[in-house]
Amino acid sequence: MNNKLTLSNIKHFLLLLLLISSSANSDTLRLATTTSTENSGLLKVLLPEFEKASSYKVHVIAVGTGKALHMGQAGDADVILVHSRKAEEKFIADMHGVNHRSVMYNDFVIVGPENDPANISATTNAVQALNNIARAKVMFISRGDNSGTHKKELLLWQSASTKPDVNWYREAGQGMGKVLQMADELSAYTLTDRGTWLSVAQKSSLKVLFEGDKRLFNPYGVIAVNPDKYHDINYLGAMSFIAWLTSPKAQQMIANYRINNKVLFTPMAVLSIQ
Repeated sequence: MNNKLTLSNIKHFLLLLLLISSSANSDTLRLATTTSTENSGLLKVLLPEFEKASSYKVHVIAVGTGKALHMGQAGDADVILVHSRKAEEKFIADMHGVNHRSVMYNDFVIVGPENDPANISATTNAVQALNNIARAKVMFISRGDNSGTHKKELLLWQSASTKPDVNWYREAGQGMGKVLQMADELSAYTLTDRGTWLSVAQKSSLKVLFEGDKRLFNPYGVIAVNPDKYHDINYLGAMSFIAWLTSPKAQQMIANYRINNKVLFTPMAVLSIQ
C-alpha cells in the first residue's frame, strides 16, 4: 500500500475537516429527485428507514431530471437521484457532482387508448410506434419539461422518420402523474416510466400498448453535489445517503417494493438481489 502524503491527499483531508466543521450541525439533507420516484411511492418506503438509520431528515424536491441536475449545479441540493444517463455523465464530467452510483432501473412504456387508433401494438420497436402515431395524427402528450422521460422521448423522435406536429402533439410542462391524467382525459398516447404507470394504472382507462424495446431501458443514478464548488453542501449527508441507498438492505427494499404484486424497480447496486 502506498501511504505517501501527496498534495492531493492533503487537500482532500483539509476539505473533509472543513465539511465536518460546516455540516456537523446540519441534520437536513436536500434530495433533488424525479417525479417518478415520488409518484411511485418508493421514497415513502425508503426515506423513513434512512432517517432512522442516520441523523438526517431528508427534504425531497421532486422535479424533472433536468431541473434536479440544474439544482445540483447551482448548489441548491446536496444529492440528486435522477434517470438520464447521458445527462448524469455530463454532470460528472463538468465537475458538478461526485460519487456517481447506479441504483436501480425500470423501463419506459407507451400507453394510450385501449382501441389503439395508431395501431402501435403491432409495431416491433419504439421508433415505429412513434411513426405510427405521427402518421395517424393521434394526440400525443409530451412532458415537455426536460425530465429524463422527456429526454428519452426526444431521442426517440430524433430517430423517427416523421416529426411532432402542433396539430396533434402537446407539451404539458408537467410531471408524469399529471401527464398521464391529461392523456387519459384526451384519449392520447404518452411515454411514461413503468413505475409511475403502475402507481396510477388502476385509476386510468389507458393501456400499455408498446413495451420491450431495449431503447426503453431506464436506469437511475445517484450523485453527490461536488463540495469543491459549494462548501456549505451537506456532503457527509449526501455520502451517507448514497452509501445507504446502495447497501444490501436498501437494495432489497427496492426489489421488494410492489404495487398490485408488480415490481416497479430492479436494484442495480447489488446485482445478486432478486
